[in-house]
Amino acid sequence: MVTMKSLLRLSIALLLLPFSVSAVELNELRFLTEEYPPYNYTQDGQKKGISIDLLIAAAKSQGVDLTLDDIEVQPWARAYRTTLIKPDAVLFATTRTRLREHLFKWVGPLSTTRIVAMAKKSRGIKIQAALDFVQYRIGVIRDDVGEQLMLELGVPRDGMYEGSLPENIADQLAKDRIDIWAYEENVAKWWLRKKGYNTDDYEPVFVLSDGELYYAFNKGVDDKLVEKLQLGIDAVKDKKNESEQSQYQEIVAKYK
Repeated sequence: MVTMKSLLRLSIALLLLPFSVSAVELNELRFLTEEYPPYNYTQDGQKKGISIDLLIAAAKSQGVDLTLDDIEVQPWARAYRTTLIKPDAVLFATTRTRLREHLFKWVGPLSTTRIVAMAKKSRGIKIQAALDFVQYRIGVIRDDVGEQLMLELGVPRDGMYEGSLPENIADQLAKDRIDIWAYEENVAKWWLRKKGYNTDDYEPVFVLSDGELYYAFNKGVDDKLVEKLQLGIDAVKDKKNESEQSQYQEIVAKYK
């Protein structure tokens, strides 16, 4: 027999169970990013970059105050997997690809992007077809689009050096411990410069993909919030100053 005491215990137990509440505003979402300059990165402990400034400006245009404290910087693989799992998570800047299309809800684009196979000019590496990659050691960031595109080409995983930090892979390339780095072209050059290497000594030997960068929302995020940020992005791109330059163009110019 079910007694009042047992019902009370059941009610208390249900109240104590973990549960999730859907975010009702943009600043209640969990924004995750990585060290991916000039789009998103930290400098002297400060978060900055094109995609960070754009995110904050887009939210502001919709009457929402987002701050740098609302943005978490993590290694890419961890942030990527968290966004796939957590229903309130947003990941950026994320290359929108055919393989990723169904995994997220998308807002953007925030920039064009080119994923390349980068190598030392002195090595004289020539890549004409996917099969040519097999003879080389390839550096990739775990779960990054460069790794995914290599796998899509049929390059075996055991031919890749997986890392979580791009600065380490930049060192591996410079010291000839890997032959090729599959990564975003501008970001790869930024890391090489930061590590003290001359980017004139490096060249893309194969273009893996020309695409665009987006904000990637977990599939569980309310469509109204996704649409709200898209409206904000569009507004920032359209808003002009006295010199007829959009607010978006002003943001990009800061990082050239």
